[in-house]
Amino acid sequence: MTRMNPLPAVLPAWLPENARLYLRHIEEGLSIRALAKAEGCHPSTVLRKLRACENRRDDPLIDEALTRLGVLHLDGCGIARPQDCLPPNSHHEGNSLMTAPLRQSSAAIADAATVDREARRILRRLCEVGAILVVAPEMDKAAVLKGTVRTAVVDRSVAQAFAVKDWIAMKSQGRVTTYEITGPGRTALKRLLAEEENRRVPGFAEAQAPFGDQHRIWGERPVMEPGAGTARRMRYNLAESPLDVLARRREKDGAPFLTPDLVAAGERLREDFELAQMGPRVAQNWDRFLTAGADRGGFATGGSDSGSAKARDRVALALRDLGPGLGDVVLRCCCFLEGLEAAEKRMGWSARSGKIVLRIALQRLKRHYDETYGGKAPLIG
Repeated sequence: MTRMNPLPAVLPAWLPENARLYLRHIEEGLSIRALAKAEGCHPSTVLRKLRACENRRDDPLIDEALTRLGVLHLDGCGIARPQDCLPPNSHHEGNSLMTAPLRQSSAAIADAATVDREARRILRRLCEVGAILVVAPEMDKAAVLKGTVRTAVVDRSVAQAFAVKDWIAMKSQGRVTTYEITGPGRTALKRLLAEEENRRVPGFAEAQAPFGDQHRIWGERPVMEPGAGTARRMRYNLAESPLDVLARRREKDGAPFLTPDLVAAGERLREDFELAQMGPRVAQNWDRFLTAGADRGGFATGGSDSGSAKARDRVALALRDLGPGLGDVVLRCCCFLEGLEAAEKRMGWSARSGKIVLRIALQRLKRHYDETYGGKAPLIG
């Protein structure tokens, strides 16, 4: 069987096989039967792959990426085509994103190493509750927003690669198009973080548990140790918090151990905590709010009108209201995402007592929000 020449090496290594077949069909003009013969499969299989890729061109990022890759493919094959013409069989002539500079540009294609490196940063942000990625025709870059706060910025070419690889999916389209992380995107993030961890710490114990790791997304954050004066790097699971675990548990009568309003109060505290880290005082020492902290009143409030400063003030006010003990457990479990067993051991509590204390703390935290904000969460920022 005569096989066709492979695609030119200038195409990025991250390009999925379906997209490669699509480019060979629309750019080189190869028939479906010729592609099927070369791939050793039935023509209907190739047809399904081509249709799936074509249907995804309603996504602006995918349409834009395939157009650039088409130009790059033709340049690599030495096939001439007018600079301002659209790919054959394309039905997106009216797409406002398809401008001549985009069709002519091939230098903006991200390489595989860049895509993987940026994926560890951007997809991790998109795993946060309420986080979306936004792009617009006039934007050279894509931004990750959580509420009204911009948490990350990435090159548009990298965002295009995310979309083509099905790591992000279009959520809404208009003057500004929004995207959210997909299941394959979460899986890819787990794999990339695991590979990075294995490179950094060869033989790490977590690498020996592949079945458990597929449900985890590991992250790190510095936690100040009371009395030590230094920060400890704590690993935590981005995909699940201790509140999620307890919310699934049931009492003997079938009632949930944590009601939805208590979970919402804990998530609200965590959201404010995350927002507080985005300001100029990123290295904020929160250990003063732990029981062993020497100063619970030295945290200045009202010093800035920025959203991160207001969030920091709201966290400080809530922890002061909870007081020692209750403030410890919500800070560790809701904000630091420390497991209950680890929190119990660190604070010297008896086994299985942490969940009871945490529920009492969340009840007090909910009352604090009800009394302070009238039962409504303050506006972000």
